[in-house]
Amino acid sequence: MTPRDHRFPPILQKDPTMPVLHVEMLEGRTPEQKKQYAQALTEVTIRTLGVPPEAVDVLITEIKRQDWFIAGVPFSEKK
Repeated sequence: MTPRDHRFPPILQKDPTMPVLHVEMLEGRTPEQKKQYAQALTEVTIRTLGVPPEAVDVLITEIKRQDWFIAGVPFSEKK
């Protein structure tokens, strides 16, 4: 057992080489849209990397428009 194994419950003690996909997007999509997107990302990862579905984690972080800046200007001010 590694030190990492002691920090996480068995369900989270996956292969450390598992693909973890981090997605950042502006808030506003529905739960169903995010679910479909995560499923699509999982499917392409399975096909491309040859890993089982349970090895793929997708983490979606939603960013508020006022917290996303392009060229120093918040996205909320973009037209």
